[in-house]
Amino acid sequence: MLFFKKPKTRLCDIIPEGYVDIHSHLLPGIDDGAKDDEDTKSLLSTLISYGFSQFITTPHVLTGVWNNTKEDILAKEAATQYIFKDADIPFSTAAEYIIDDTFAKLFKEEQLLTLKDDYVLVEMSYINAPLKLYEVLFDLQLAGYKPVLAHPERYLFYHHNKDEYKKLKKAGCLFQINLLSVTGYYGKPVFDIAKKLLEEDMIDFCGSDVHHERHTASFENPILLKQYNTLEKALKNNSLFKI
Repeated sequence: MLFFKKPKTRLCDIIPEGYVDIHSHLLPGIDDGAKDDEDTKSLLSTLISYGFSQFITTPHVLTGVWNNTKEDILAKEAATQYIFKDADIPFSTAAEYIIDDTFAKLFKEEQLLTLKDDYVLVEMSYINAPLKLYEVLFDLQLAGYKPVLAHPERYLFYHHNKDEYKKLKKAGCLFQINLLSVTGYYGKPVFDIAKKLLEEDMIDFCGSDVHHERHTASFENPILLKQYNTLEKALKNNSLFKI
C-alpha cells in the first residue's frame, strides 16, 4: 500500500483576501530594494499574484548609508505612483527608521512618515541594541507615536536573552514579523525565535520586507510551522492599515 505525505502549505497559500503589506522596499533606486521602475513592476506583479491587495512601502532611513529625507521619499512616491495606478492597487509610503541618535532628534523636529495615523515602523542595528533604546522608545511615544518594531526575530543579540522581548512589549513596542522567517529563509535560529514569538502570541503584524526577486520567489516555499493560527491572526491584523 502506498502512502502519500500531505503537501506542506506554502507561505503564499495563506495570504488572506485583502492583505495589506506594511513593510517593503518597492520604491525604485532609493535604498537596497527595487533597482528601477521595471524591477518595481516585476516585484509588484508577483506579490499581487499571491493575493497582496495594498502596499505601504517603507524605504530605509539610515544616516550614513541611506540618507533619505521625508522630502526624498515623498518625491520618489510621486514619481512612482503611476506604476501602482496601472496595477490598480492602493499604495502609500512610510519609512523604516533605524533607532539611533539621529532618529531621536528627527522625530522631535519634524513629522515622521507613518504607516497610518501614529504607527511608525522602526528597526535596530543587527549588531547590537541602541544604548538608549528604552529612552528613545519612551520619548517617541511621548511625541505621540506607536512604535512597530520590524522583524524582532532577526536581532540575534536577543536570541539568548528572550526576556528582552517581553521588556520591549512592556515598553510599548508592537512586533512585526517578516513572513519569510517562517520558511527558514533567514536560517534556523531566526525561525526558532519567530516560532517562539508566535507561540507566545507576541506578534502583532506581518510584513513581506521584500527587496528583490529572491524574496518574492521564496513565498512559494513551505511554512515550517506545524501550527500557524497565530501567524494567520497577525496577517489579518494588518487590515488595521487598510485605506
